[in-house]
Amino acid sequence: MGRLGNWLLAERGRLFPWVPVCMAVGIGIWLSWPGEPWLAYWGAFGLALAGALVWLSPLAVWQPAGAAVLAAAMGFLLAGARSDLVAAPVLGFRYYGPVEGRVIDIDRSQSDQLRLTLDRVVLERVPPDRTPGRVRVSLHGVQGFFDPQPGMRLMMTAHLSPPEGAVEPGGFDFQRLAWFRGLGAVGYTRTPALAQSPPGLWDAQVARMRMYLSAALQAAIPGEPGAFAAAMMTGDRSGMGAEAVQALRDSSLYHLVSISGVHMGLLAAFVFGALRGGLALIPPLALRIPARKVAAVVALAVAAVYLVLSGGDVATTRAFVMVALMLGAVLLDRRAISLRSVAMAAVVIMLVQPEAVAEPGFQMSFAATAALVSGFELFNRLAPPGRLPGWLRPVAVLLLSSVLAGFASAPFAAVHFNRFTDYGLVANLLASPLMGVLVMPAAVLSAVLAPLGLAAPVLWLLELGTGAILAIARMVAGWEGAVTMIASPAPWVLPVMGLGGAALVLLRGRARAAGLLPVLAALLLWHGDRPVLLIASDGGLAGLMGPEGRALSTPRGNGFAARTWLENDGDPAGQEGAAARPGFSGAKGDRRFALAGVRGAVLTGKSAPDRLPAVCAEVDLVVIAARLAQPPPAGCRVIDQTRLARTGPLAIRPNGQGGLVIHATRPLSPRRWSGMAPAPGTADIDWTAPMPQVAEAKPRPPLVQDRQPSAPDSRPTGQARPKQVTVARPAGETAQTALRSAEASARRSGDTCTALRCGAVKDGPPKPAVRSNLALAAAKDQAERRITPANFR
Repeated sequence: MGRLGNWLLAERGRLFPWVPVCMAVGIGIWLSWPGEPWLAYWGAFGLALAGALVWLSPLAVWQPAGAAVLAAAMGFLLAGARSDLVAAPVLGFRYYGPVEGRVIDIDRSQSDQLRLTLDRVVLERVPPDRTPGRVRVSLHGVQGFFDPQPGMRLMMTAHLSPPEGAVEPGGFDFQRLAWFRGLGAVGYTRTPALAQSPPGLWDAQVARMRMYLSAALQAAIPGEPGAFAAAMMTGDRSGMGAEAVQALRDSSLYHLVSISGVHMGLLAAFVFGALRGGLALIPPLALRIPARKVAAVVALAVAAVYLVLSGGDVATTRAFVMVALMLGAVLLDRRAISLRSVAMAAVVIMLVQPEAVAEPGFQMSFAATAALVSGFELFNRLAPPGRLPGWLRPVAVLLLSSVLAGFASAPFAAVHFNRFTDYGLVANLLASPLMGVLVMPAAVLSAVLAPLGLAAPVLWLLELGTGAILAIARMVAGWEGAVTMIASPAPWVLPVMGLGGAALVLLRGRARAAGLLPVLAALLLWHGDRPVLLIASDGGLAGLMGPEGRALSTPRGNGFAARTWLENDGDPAGQEGAAARPGFSGAKGDRRFALAGVRGAVLTGKSAPDRLPAVCAEVDLVVIAARLAQPPPAGCRVIDQTRLARTGPLAIRPNGQGGLVIHATRPLSPRRWSGMAPAPGTADIDWTAPMPQVAEAKPRPPLVQDRQPSAPDSRPTGQARPKQVTVARPAGETAQTALRSAEASARRSGDTCTALRCGAVKDGPPKPAVRSNLALAAAKDQAERRITPANFR
C-alpha cells in the first residue's frame, strides 16, 4: 500500500469526480441483477455502513476506498428506492375497447405517426387498481378532427398491450424503460380519437405553453425549418418529419434538435454576454453595480425557464446543472468550469433518476462533456492565450470541440444504435458555427421581440439558419458511406470501456495510461458471438445466420423485431432483402431450415396446428405461431406461443455436441417490470436431452366483448371534412353508456353517423341502423391484423 497510499494522499481533494463513477457502478449492478435483489439490499446497506465508517475513520489512506464503497452501495440502494417510488399498475393482458385519458405529452412514433401519452386513464371494465397510470397511443388511420393539446381529455377505441421486453436476450429492454417512465400500456388506434373536454384552467400549463410557442413558431416559419426551430426552442419534436430526422441522425447533427448542453450553454452565454456588455455601455450603472453578477443571475433565471419549458430530460437537466454551477461560481468568484462541476451534475441526476445511467442520452452527454472539459484543460496548458494567432484560436477551439465530443460519444452511439456516422465531424464543423453565431442569438432575440411585434426580421434570420443546418444534414447524409453499421458488442464491452474512459479523463500524468488498456481491449474484442437462430416472441418470425447475413423466415410481420435483429448484426438490409437470402426454404406458412444437423420448421397461419403432426414426422424442431390446445406428438420438440409467453424471444446456438442450447430473454427470477418468469425447465435448455413440456394455461376470458358492426358508414370521395364534435360525459356515466347515449341522440337529430363513435356529424340524408366506422374499422383490424411490437412503437 506504500506507493498506492502515497498516490491517494497526493490526489486528496481531486477524487470527488470518482463519486458518480462509483455510484454508476452500483446502479449498473442493480439494473443487471438476475431477479429482484431483495436479500442484496441488506448486503448493500451493510456495505454502505462499512464504507461510511471507513470514510470517517482517521486512516487517511483507506478513506478513498471507504468513500468508493459507500458511493457504490448508495447507487444500488437508490436504484431500488426509485423502482419502488415509480411502481404503478401495468396492463396484464391485451385490451381492445374504449380508452379515456388526459393528454400529457405529444410526440411522434418510429412510423412517423402522431403519438399521445395519456394519464388519468379509464378502461372499460378494468378496475382502477389494475388500470395503468399512463398509456401511450399512436394515432393511425384518419385523424385530424381536432388538434390535441396537453390537458385535453380524449376518448378513443384502441388496442393496448403491456410494454414489450427485449426482442432477443441481452437486447434493449423497453419494459424497463416503460416501468421507470410510468407507462403501463402502449398501443394504437386506427379510428378517430375524440375530444371529450378541453383542458382545464390549471391543467398541464407548462406543456400547453410549450405547445403554444411551438405552434406559433411553426406558423411564423413554415415547413421543416420551423419544426426544427420549435424543437430546438421548446423541445416539441412532433412537427418534424421522418425524412428530416433521419438526415440529422445520419449526419450526426441530431444533437442540435435535442435540447442539451449546446443549447443551454449558448443561451446562457448569449444572455450573460449581452447583458454584461449592455450594462458596461451605461457608465453610471457599470460603476455602481457588479455587472458580471447581475448578468449571471439573469442568465441563470433564463436558463431555468428554458429547462422548465423544454420538459427537463436528462441532457437538458445535466446542461442546466452545469450552467447553474458555472454561474454560481461567477457569483462566488470561483472557477466556473471543471470536472468537479461535471461530477456534481452527474450526482444530482443519479440522485433523482438513477435509471438514467443505462440510457444513451446520459452516457453520451456526460462522456462528451467530460472529454471537453479535460481536453480543454490540456489545450489551455499547451496553447495558453497569446501563443496562437487571434484568428487561429477560434478555429482550433471549434475543431477540438467537434473532435473531442464526437470521439467521446461515438462508442456509446455504436453500442446503442449500431451505427457510426463517418462524416459527422465534417457536418458538425459546418453546422456548429451557424448554431452559435446565427441560430441561438436569433432565437433569444425573437423571444424578446415577439411580445413587441418586432420579431419578423429576427425570425427570418432564424429560418435562414435552421434551413441551412437542415441543408447541411441532407447533403452529408447523402454522401456515399455516410453511415457504417456496427454489430452489437459483447455485454461487457460498454462497462469496461466506460471505466477506461473515466480513467483517461480523471487521472493525471502517467496514470492516465491505465485507462488505455481497458479501452483498447474493448475495441479489439468488440464483436460478440451473435446468436445463430433467433425466434420472435409470437413464433411468427425466425432469423437464421448464414454466409450472406441473417436470413428471415418471412418478408413481412414482426417488423420491429426484424429491424432490431438486423441492426444488432450490423446489417443494413431490410426485412424483404433478408427474407430473400438463403437459409429458409418451403412455402409460405411452412418454412424449413437446418442448424447443426437439426432440422427445423416455422409454421404460421390459421391451419398451423392442423399441419403440426405431419411436420413433426419430418423435422426435429417446430416453431409454431399458435397456442397448442393439446400436447404435440410424442418426441416432437415444439416451441409454441404458450412457451414463448413465458420465455420471451429465444436465442439458439449449437452446443458443439450435435445439439442446440436455447437462451430465454426473460430471466428465471423476473424483475418487477418483466412480468412472469419462464416456467421451470424452459430457460437455457440443452436440446441434446428431451425438452420438457409446458402445461397449457387456461385462456383468460376477455374483459371487453367486441361488438360486431354491420355495414360501414362510408363518405363519398370529395365530401367535405366532418365537423368536429366535442362530447362532455356526465359525472358517474361510464364510457360505454356515453357512447350509446350519443348514438341515440345523433339518430334522433337525423345524423347519419353517431357523434361519439364516428367522431363527427356527417351531412346528408339519414341512414337508419348504420353502425360507426370506428367500431367497424376496429373490429376488422382486430380480426385481420396481427398485433406485434411494431404497432406499439
